[in-house]
Amino acid sequence: MTGLRNGFAGPEPLRDDDSATVLPPGQRTRQDLANGTGMAELHESIASLLASRGQWRQAYHHLRSALDLMSTANTPRVPEQLRHEVNRLRREHAEAREQSLRDSLTASYNRRYLDERLADLLAEHVGSDDGLAVALVDLDWFKQVNDTYGHLLGDRVLQRVVDLLQEVLPTGAFCARYGGEEFVLVLPSIEPTAAIALCETARSRVERFPWPQMAPGLRVTISIGVAHEHTSADSAPVSAEQQLISADALLYAAKQAGRNAVAYRTGTEVRLAGIAASRRAASPRRVAGY
Repeated sequence: MTGLRNGFAGPEPLRDDDSATVLPPGQRTRQDLANGTGMAELHESIASLLASRGQWRQAYHHLRSALDLMSTANTPRVPEQLRHEVNRLRREHAEAREQSLRDSLTASYNRRYLDERLADLLAEHVGSDDGLAVALVDLDWFKQVNDTYGHLLGDRVLQRVVDLLQEVLPTGAFCARYGGEEFVLVLPSIEPTAAIALCETARSRVERFPWPQMAPGLRVTISIGVAHEHTSADSAPVSAEQQLISADALLYAAKQAGRNAVAYRTGTEVRLAGIAASRRAASPRRVAGY
């Protein structure tokens, strides 16, 4: 049986009452083992977890134990200590998996998780009535923050910005570090107007945060390009790379329009949201060095 943790399947922990239905030795069947009531199943679980961590020798010994137990009808009752050991290994495995998908500085998801999860979400949305938005967020003039206040404070700024971004995310959405001072907001099952409003709220929260309390004279703003895709059953699916490229082009438009803005597309026209709406949006071409 599997459970779902942050969008990824993983084994559910055994319950302490699982042993209540264990039959006496001599009355066990292979179906009992398949249902997870015997030591053989536990040895197999331990072998799988150890193998996932590269501990091949220990995994082999547990697998051999499972095969030996399955070859006899007199299967002993599962010791409680072994159950606790399986639960511990499963927790450690789940924690290691989670850590491998997190950015170590900001605790947001990393590029690996973004690539995996965004591809899955786009596949799920093909032919559905749900739209999916991807917003590329960049801190304005962040190099000046590092040059003026130092990289330690720059790291604190990144952490605070991520906190502010994640505070506005609805259930099912997530934030991932794209690289450096760029982050991606993935917003599944959302309409274009709601996605734009959410991004404008995030931009405003960052601008209004009391940055001088962190360092005198400090000011931080962000620019956002938000791309929304709504695929129908007869349209070609949009790849994760294509949607990120679209968001990147709109981010460039927001930068060229003066920064501290949210850029989006309506048809073939690029517009700016919120207080920046009166500005003229730049053509969403992707060039280096913005």
